Amino acid sequence: MVRFQQADPEAPGALIGALSPALMRFFRSQFAIREQADDLLQETWLRIHRVCHTYRPGEPVLPWVYAVARRVGIDAYRKTRRITAHECAMERLPEQAAPAVTPGSLAEFDALMAALPETQREVLTMMKVGGLSLEEVAQATSSTVGAVKQKAHRAYEKLRDLLEKRASCGLSGGAQ
Repeated sequence: MVRFQQADPEAPGALIGALSPALMRFFRSQFAIREQADDLLQETWLRIHRVCHTYRPGEPVLPWVYAVARRVGIDAYRKTRRITAHECAMERLPEQAAPAVTPGSLAEFDALMAALPETQREVLTMMKVGGLSLEEVAQATSSTVGAVKQKAHRAYEKLRDLLEKRASCGLSGGAQ
């Protein structure tokens, strides 16, 4: 990042190559903005280019990059909400049958993650998908380590409860 700030011509390629896969996973794991992941990744790199002067050499790069990516995601979500608030459906489409969910499938995972509040989902995504530490997540979300721990703990509890309910429904449904 320091080389990027100093206009080293090889630095952008190295930085993009190293961080883009993790940022893409971050955007794809966000339920509300998953379809826009490619565009958000590109917008993140444009914004990083515009605000690279705010990075302080010596500080960890990942929390700074994730903070920029998080803001890009929030801005995209707000923009989408503004647009859809002013749109109205001209014709209702028939609802399609929900696909069958097999245990361990991506659809089941998405459903579990969608049940979490956005802040808890974001913390889990940064920690488990992005591989950030508690301190880095706290820095990226502008909160304290204690708050991040609390959000993660509550998310784990909620996921555990949801999985237990699904397991008990599956067992009782098969016994009848």
